[in-house]
Amino acid sequence: MILYCASTNPGKLREFNLIAEHYAAGQLEVRAVPGLAAIAAPEETGDSFAANASLKADYYSRLCDGLLFADDSGLAVDSLGGAPGIFSARFAGEHATDQQNNERVVREAAPFPDRTAHFICAIAVARRGSTVQVFEDRVTGRLLDSPQGPNGFGYDPLFFYEPFGATFGETPAERKLLVSHRGKAMARMIRWILANGSTVEGTLGQ
Repeated sequence: MILYCASTNPGKLREFNLIAEHYAAGQLEVRAVPGLAAIAAPEETGDSFAANASLKADYYSRLCDGLLFADDSGLAVDSLGGAPGIFSARFAGEHATDQQNNERVVREAAPFPDRTAHFICAIAVARRGSTVQVFEDRVTGRLLDSPQGPNGFGYDPLFFYEPFGATFGETPAERKLLVSHRGKAMARMIRWILANGSTVEGTLGQ
């Protein structure tokens, strides 16, 4: 079964394919929406990860034939009231780099002793412009004062995961996907799609 993905983020695409390989054993093929980079992105006006994931999934699923999923994910720091949250990708500005976003979250969290942070991911599955299911999961860790590790992307180098004794930036992607917010949410999505089979692909969303 072909499963289309609404993302041009190379880090996310690599993780999506690794997760699909791990949990679907060749039963699902993840493909980016053809020509996605040239398609104007929708404005993310939702007030939650789930709302934005659904908004993107509905929008892009009108452009392909079959099931499509879109994710919205980010970092929530307890001492910052859940920020950067849904603004994670643009916390330091509309076209901010990962480094700039990391620097701002470290700077704003510096005065607070509580370092608890969460990665949250919502994945929406849609067909023909209509969401058919949303899956959400999270992982809890600790925010560091400086980035550690060359792996991953986004806030991964700042996110220390106690069971591994390392940041996600120091963790190989194949290991991270088993515990990460994105890995767990996508695993739930894959199990649901495989369990529903042709019903999901052929009737939902029509």
